[in-house]
Amino acid sequence: MTAALDQVFRAASGRIVAALAARFRDLDLAEEAFGEACARAVRTWEAAQPRDPAAWLYRVAERAALDQIRRAATRANADLPPPDSPPDAEELLMADNGLIPDERLRLIFICCHPAIHIEARAALTLRLVCGLSTSDIARAFLIAEPTLAQRLVRAKRKIALAGVPFEVPAPEVWPERLDAVLSTLEIAYAHAHADGGATGRHAGYATEMLDITAVLARMLPGEAEVLALAATVRFAEARRPARVDATGMMVPLAEQDPCRWDAALIAEGRVLLATALQLGLPGARALQALLHAEWCLRASLDTPPPWAVILTIYDALLAVRDDVVIRLNRAVALAEVGGAEEALEAVDALDLPGLAAFLPYHAVRADLLARLGLSDAAAQACDAALALQPEMAERRWLERRRAALG
Repeated sequence: MTAALDQVFRAASGRIVAALAARFRDLDLAEEAFGEACARAVRTWEAAQPRDPAAWLYRVAERAALDQIRRAATRANADLPPPDSPPDAEELLMADNGLIPDERLRLIFICCHPAIHIEARAALTLRLVCGLSTSDIARAFLIAEPTLAQRLVRAKRKIALAGVPFEVPAPEVWPERLDAVLSTLEIAYAHAHADGGATGRHAGYATEMLDITAVLARMLPGEAEVLALAATVRFAEARRPARVDATGMMVPLAEQDPCRWDAALIAEGRVLLATALQLGLPGARALQALLHAEWCLRASLDTPPPWAVILTIYDALLAVRDDVVIRLNRAVALAEVGGAEEALEAVDALDLPGLAAFLPYHAVRADLLARLGLSDAAAQACDAALALQPEMAERRWLERRRAALG
């Protein structure tokens, strides 16, 4: 894949696949046609790159899908009009900024239809709308890749057999899909947020999630969890300017200079969170937003990190959403409040096979082991984290920690 094609894939693959799925009402066809367009781009872009590469991919994928439909109909002895003539070079190089409709939110609601098993809804959306690979999604859910692949196949088959309509449902049925929609957006954003330097292929999701959560907040202004997720994304993105240093290395949250944070995004987040909290007792997403809001209260590096408050919020969060990732994050705060030994016990008590492929797990263990003077074990944990191929900023930070361990 050329560098240009890879860049377009990062930025537009989700929009293109979503638009194709809405156009042809066939998820497999949309993915296959987009793959064919990418293959053709590899062969042709070396000679001349189109002025609007995303529009080029969409148009070529659309033609590929139509050709596939015609071939299938011909095999079934259907009487069809002749196919379009192949596009010439000039036609393929035409730019059309308005060519690709943004159908992502529609496809998210389709993939989260209640006919699809709840465990597959978010995974299917992440695959189709966000373009995450099966291995990426499996790591996000901490499950085996073959298990995830089977869920995706079953989910797409269910959509086809159940005749799920390719449209945003009426507002009265949004609540039954909303949690799956929000879970999907959380995972997609977490994937982008894990790339502090915004150099990986999914970095663009961070900005996209600002837009999508804003749309959802306007659609559902009375849903506290929607507003809370929108607030979380804003708090987290506000800190992005301080997440890497001048060398491109990750800067841990407690060491970031608050003066470099985006004050406007923090203000937006505070308004959204305040509205969410006025709607009733805070749910899991509101508590997560509170964690970010607490960090964003720091005015400068002279203000001590709010570890005790963070730990208290994590304890409250575990009461409403007890999962491995939350417990792992809680251990980071626990190390600052109760000590590294207590935190390491909490981390080692976590029991889930997928943790072996979860980079933050090894990074947290490496830090705790190093604090306890267990350098060899800490080095092994660092090596395990590096073996999972972190993005550039995180890799540089881990390499520095690994070098310090000798």
